Amino acid sequence: MIEVCGVVLAAGEGQRLRPLTETLPKALCPVGNVALLDRALARLNALGLTGPESVAVNAAYLAEQVVRHVGDRAHLSVEPDGPVGTSGGVGRLKGWADGRGALVGNADAYLADPARDPGKDIAALLDGWSGDTVRMLTKPNLPGATGGFSGRRFTGFSLLPWRYVRALSTGHGNLVRTVWRPAEAEGALELVNYDGLYIDTGTPADYLRANLHAAGGANLIDPAAMITGTVTGSVVGAGARVHGTITRCVVWPGAEVAAGESLADCIRAPGDVTVQV
Repeated sequence: MIEVCGVVLAAGEGQRLRPLTETLPKALCPVGNVALLDRALARLNALGLTGPESVAVNAAYLAEQVVRHVGDRAHLSVEPDGPVGTSGGVGRLKGWADGRGALVGNADAYLADPARDPGKDIAALLDGWSGDTVRMLTKPNLPGATGGFSGRRFTGFSLLPWRYVRALSTGHGNLVRTVWRPAEAEGALELVNYDGLYIDTGTPADYLRANLHAAGGANLIDPAAMITGTVTGSVVGAGARVHGTITRCVVWPGAEVAAGESLADCIRAPGDVTVQV
């Protein structure tokens, strides 16, 4: 079996999610009361990729929060001058990868495949891999969408051979231009179908949609939350206080919905930060 390491890309600023990401990195935004970064790490862990020898996380924007959150669970690569893109992020980990293929995932990808064991829904990327091709987890393009790869769209994880990782620059760049398109031109890009649900959580609407999916159409309330109001089809984090009425909402840990407030289809963060979808 070809030796593989895992990489979670968590350096992004999450500009489309502002103001939610003004004080919290996108990778640490909770979905179903679990940080997106933890969901990605759990997927790699389920494949046997655990600890700083086998898994790496990069960080740049609000990096100290990511570093503190990850602790000793993974090798950390901090980009001190700001994010260097998906390609630069992997390129900076060449010395650590040291000859291994890299299973690379975006921290902001929400994946849910109830047909597979939890965490095993990306295992198809590794099945029978020769170690020479680039593999990409994909779904068919959405109706009316163009671009992508042979009518398919990327769904958060790809598998890169060492020969591609080794050639990556540590400067700014993205994997589309440095790996995926060159591999496509070479005839070395394999598109692996993903049967489950994929949501890019980069916008407030999609971030809310991922949370509501994680809740399964019901309420998902952390035991440490305080509820004296009415909660319908919403996600409420630890230490949150809901004294008003919320419907199809996400209330972050430590946030509050005051008595008399009625919120629907929105995200409430600490400091009364509210993003309406």
